[in-house]
Amino acid sequence: MSNQPQRIVLAEDLEEIAAGESYPVPCGTIVSALARERAEQKGIQLVEAQQGLIGLGSDHGGFAMKEEVKAFLHKLGYAVHDFGVHDDNPVDYPDIAHQVARAVSQGICQMGILVDGAGIGSAMAANKVPGIRAALCYDEATARNSREHNYANILTLGGRMLPVQTIQAVVRTWLETPYGPQRHRRRVDKITQIEKRYFRS
Repeated sequence: MSNQPQRIVLAEDLEEIAAGESYPVPCGTIVSALARERAEQKGIQLVEAQQGLIGLGSDHGGFAMKEEVKAFLHKLGYAVHDFGVHDDNPVDYPDIAHQVARAVSQGICQMGILVDGAGIGSAMAANKVPGIRAALCYDEATARNSREHNYANILTLGGRMLPVQTIQAVVRTWLETPYGPQRHRRRVDKITQIEKRYFRS
């Protein structure tokens, strides 16, 4: 039996979370009644860990394609949590990328998919979160490579750069490609070592 104290989400934990954002809740975490009430008041979604859950998000430039990706994921049988946006009103892509990356890094979502206009900015933002390996992919070859060689846990897509059929092929290939052999793990570990070198205490 673990001696670690059980984590509890309190109402004050949600004070700095913006209205409409999502708050990841890891497995085994208790959410207090006051925290649930505060979340409801602020319109914060409490995202609780679920096996195989895919975190999905976009900015306004990727909104239309995100909706296509969401429908495709459901068709493939994946559980999806949509972190927004939910319309094409202008938003800042780093905000959505951060939410999805945080959920993946904390184990709330198994993997994540981000869509913006070009896919570049979301990859940059997501990769600032420790433990995230976000890859911008534009065909099946890059999707396969990002998983086999780089152990990517977030896929980013340029919603204005590719037709929906290509996006679907990239998504399917990325999700169905497992991590590659041990020689790649050694190299991915070096990426993690670089990341840790610049952690602030």
